[in-house]
Amino acid sequence: MGDTPQREFVRAAPPPGGHVVSAVGYRTRGQRPALHRGLPSPYLTLIFSLDGPVTTGPTPDRVTGPDAVHTDIVVGGLHQRPAYVAQPEHEAGIQLAVHPLAARALLGLPAAELMGQLVTDGTDVLGRLAADVRERLCEQDDWRDRFAFLNAYLARRAADAERAGEVRPEVAEAWAWLARHRGAGTLRGLSAHVALSERRLSALFRAETGVTPKQAARLIRFQHAKAAVVRGVVADTRPDLARIAADCGYYDHSHLVRDFRQYTDLSPSAWVAEECRNIQAGGHANGEDWDT
Repeated sequence: MGDTPQREFVRAAPPPGGHVVSAVGYRTRGQRPALHRGLPSPYLTLIFSLDGPVTTGPTPDRVTGPDAVHTDIVVGGLHQRPAYVAQPEHEAGIQLAVHPLAARALLGLPAAELMGQLVTDGTDVLGRLAADVRERLCEQDDWRDRFAFLNAYLARRAADAERAGEVRPEVAEAWAWLARHRGAGTLRGLSAHVALSERRLSALFRAETGVTPKQAARLIRFQHAKAAVVRGVVADTRPDLARIAADCGYYDHSHLVRDFRQYTDLSPSAWVAEECRNIQAGGHANGEDWDT
């Protein structure tokens, strides 16, 4: 029993306001050191480590090299390739999935400003107070207390959101339209909906989020497809990729496989085999990302 890895995932209800899409506390012990793939998603990533620094890199080799990024607070933008994360024998933390249009309110900058690198040290974005917040989180023993304390901190930041300006209403409506269509709508239909030319909409959208509407649509569609795959694994059934592709708006099965290879560096079946234990332990509960 002592040699069996222990994995704990605690999911909290996101705070009101729609800024945070999901909040997960995690703790693992006794696991064999390995690499984990943090997958692209339509959300920003905010992690407060409750253990040692989180070590990341854009490739497996760079995670173990001299240019790996080590930080106690991780902020990640929308990315198009997996982020590799070193998993030590034990780790703990809280991971938030943040709506990209909430970046101004919670982080003090548009999501596009996070696109220059894979991850950013949270204190560079949130300020030195974030380090104090992390220390308080480490001192607490109850997950509910941790979530409540973190939610209060984020609420104070959101209340002072005027410092970062506002999201243009056309961009906000464009994102909402993509979400309603689960990433399956066309750029022509989207631009007509917000009454902007495709070129103008793409420029405004990218300036705010760091990605084009087409890239955002692919991320949203992939998120739904991955969630369907996870549900199949949880139900102990073989995921029907052709059916999932059709239900999620892909042209065909091969386009779903193409997105899996881009976003995971693996085929769907290889990704399931690699993530099976995390999925069964609840690391992908409700189809939400588990990207540490």
